[in-house]
This record gives sequence, structure tokens and C-alpha cells, in this order.
Amino acid sequence: MVQDHEEKFFLLNPENEEEREKLFDKVARKLQKIDRDVTFEFGPPQAVREFVLSAGGIKRAFPAVLLLTKAAPSLARWKITAFRPRRDTGYSIQIGDTLVDPARVEFILLNNGKRAALELFIPGMTDNVVYKQIGFLLLDAALGEFDVETNLDGIDMLPTTARTAGKRHAFRELPALFDQLIARLDGRSEKPS
Repeated sequence: MVQDHEEKFFLLNPENEEEREKLFDKVARKLQKIDRDVTFEFGPPQAVREFVLSAGGIKRAFPAVLLLTKAAPSLARWKITAFRPRRDTGYSIQIGDTLVDPARVEFILLNNGKRAALELFIPGMTDNVVYKQIGFLLLDAALGEFDVETNLDGIDMLPTTARTAGKRHAFRELPALFDQLIARLDGRSEKPS
């Protein structure tokens, strides 16, 4: 699919909404024929552009992502990546009218002896599904989709006003503290290449 339209995708101007939507719809339809939960992201324009295949945070779709990644053609100007990788967590995330600044997000990392768990404190958090979507996007950026789905046993998303036991940390500290905890736990899952 990318191979057939590689030039168009590579040169795609993200500001051209009409062209972007047309191409993205075409890719989404083809991916959804394989698995309804597989989605994708394009990296920014640069010498080698990244095409990320994602399970949309749904573990059941992981095998489809792995199969698609392994079946992907080799393209000189593209890097095909399985699962959303860790990214810079310094950017706010907005869905509709809901905006969350990660600098105001806190967490408590929990250890049940076998796997990690997490309490995520989001300013303004309500039962609104948009806050949960933003919370998972923040976690995917901080830890990568694979680790979120395979190395976290539980995720509670709470307003910053919630009272719980444990020491809260700034969200920017999550990757390092998570990696330290996972390194101490037995049975660390290996991320596929």
C-alpha cells in the first residue's frame, strides 16, 4: 500500500488536509480489512520518514501489527515501525476541546511483585472518555505502546485532586522509573524488533 503510492506519501504535506485525508482514508481502509483495530501514524517529513503500525492499544491486534511489519517491503526512504514508540512527552495533547499539558500530570508507579501498575493523575479528569484517550496517548508517548500493553498490569486514571497512598512523581520521570522497576521484576517481556 505504501509501496504503491510511496512518492505521494513521502512528499505529503501535512498542512494539505484534503490530500492528507484522502491518502490516510485509503491506507486505513486497507489496514482495516486485515484487522479493524490496526491503525497507523506517519512521522514528520525528513530524509527517512517513519510509518508506524499500531494496534490502537488493543493487545488482541498485536499479531496483526507484527505480521504487517514483517511483510512490509523495504523502502529506502521509509522506516516501518511496529507499535507506537516512545516519544518526547513534553507536548500537550488535545482532543476536541480537551487539552492536557503533561507538565501538570503526575503518577504513582506500583509494584505487585510481578508487573507494574500505575495511577495517573490528570488535571480536570472526569469520566469523559476523551480524558482516558489522552491518558493512553500520554502513556504510549512515555513508554511506547508495547510496554503499556504488556508490562502494565493496571492503569487507574484519576483527577489530580484524588487522594491515594504513595509518592507522586512528575510525568516526565515515568520512563526512567518504569524502566528501573521493570528491570527489577522477573519475566520482562522482550519487545519485538
